[in-house]
Amino acid sequence: MRLTQSLVLMTALISTAAVAQLTQRQSTVAAEQTGSPQASPSPSPSPSPSPTPTPLPPPTVSIEKYREPAGRIIGAALTSDRAYDRLAHLTDHIGNRLSGSESLERAITWALAEMKRDGLDNVHAEKVLVPHWVRGEESLELVEPARRKLSLLGLGNSIATPPEGIFAEAVVVRSFDELDALGEGARGKIVVFNAPFVSYGETVRYRSGASRAARYGALAALVRSITPVSLQTPHTGAMNYDEKQPKIPSAAITIESAELLQRMNDRGDHPKLRLKMEAKFLPDAESANVIGELKGTEKPDEVVLLSGHLDSWDVGQGAQDDGGGCIAAWEAVRLLKQLGLRPRRTIRVVLYTNEENGTRGGNGYRDAHRTEIANHVLVVESDSGVFRPVGFGLASTAPLQARSNLQAILKLLSGISADRLAANGGGTDIGPLMREGALGASLDVDGTHYFDIHHTPADTLDKVNPQELALCVATMAVVAYTVADLPQRLAE
Repeated sequence: MRLTQSLVLMTALISTAAVAQLTQRQSTVAAEQTGSPQASPSPSPSPSPSPTPTPLPPPTVSIEKYREPAGRIIGAALTSDRAYDRLAHLTDHIGNRLSGSESLERAITWALAEMKRDGLDNVHAEKVLVPHWVRGEESLELVEPARRKLSLLGLGNSIATPPEGIFAEAVVVRSFDELDALGEGARGKIVVFNAPFVSYGETVRYRSGASRAARYGALAALVRSITPVSLQTPHTGAMNYDEKQPKIPSAAITIESAELLQRMNDRGDHPKLRLKMEAKFLPDAESANVIGELKGTEKPDEVVLLSGHLDSWDVGQGAQDDGGGCIAAWEAVRLLKQLGLRPRRTIRVVLYTNEENGTRGGNGYRDAHRTEIANHVLVVESDSGVFRPVGFGLASTAPLQARSNLQAILKLLSGISADRLAANGGGTDIGPLMREGALGASLDVDGTHYFDIHHTPADTLDKVNPQELALCVATMAVVAYTVADLPQRLAE
């Protein structure tokens, strides 16, 4: 067992009060081991502002009968290595999993076989055609005023440079306003967007800045990585082109390189760069969403959906984004089956394909289940990493009664401090369902360090804490079981 001996004692516990005492001890021990104070909850990478001040109606659910099963779920999750072992296999034996790649298809085949071995119901794959973008070789070199290699990662969906590359002067701007002010001064140059990180939602728009630069005649665009922290690590991600503008190559560079070029630009050094990229699209490839279920006893046609995305970028191992989210959702369902906790409604786990550079998995699931969307009682996505869970986010458009009821249900998780209900929630893959009226939510975690490694070679298994992963499993399993077993729907 990798988990601490104090966690093993939880095997016999069936009350969240006892779990709370041990969890508090675990937090204290962890703080002592690291020499740092216990962390307070931080905002998750998913949009989760402060709880809404709108008055809520009284809850219509009673959670008393769920305290005992919640305690069993938490104890079982925190004394099992299954989730971490499965994530280790996914990351170490299969690796990163970009859409269209052989490694993603191996991951899909493996997940199907393992779900069947778990004895889940209705295990199957639902085919989806996905884009097949290939990075190829790429390099960036500062040629003048000093020669040195600079780290970069091409942005997903970018085109290539000519075979000989692009050699041009770099001009640096900190915003789109500065680019507009520069105007024709960008013609024939490589535009560098050195926009400091404000938030992911605010800053990520610069990833698609290539078309803005192309409007003024730029030859290529380089984007400061979308992260608050850098140790010479570039962060990739998807970019999109404005079809009304010429397409130019685009790549991410490190904060260190962006600031170096900024200083040179400000001094009037006229830095010159040589950029080479071989990126290209191959024909669309066949892929699939992976689905398994715990069939409901009384209302099997009504569904509580737990999900993550199985694809990842082609660097690192896709451990936090989103291998861990997939494993947490999957293990929550497997654990309920192991414990003999079969609720009234069906709990379905979906491992989506192609979240990172196309969202065809989410759209494909919506299309395949369009006639059943009204029977999706709650759809949940875990795609903010598997750090310490602090609760759930619920869509800001959710009925107030659903919010009141979920807030009551989360009290079952107060013993592990995962009882916060954020004012918003959802996700890219469940977005198509939410736009059709499904009630959406997301696992809310302490994402303080998520964007340190997001979309980088550093997103590897060693960044996953086995105890925090187990807590994510417990949180998703308790909520899914309770919502699926209620006499009425969550919003009623």
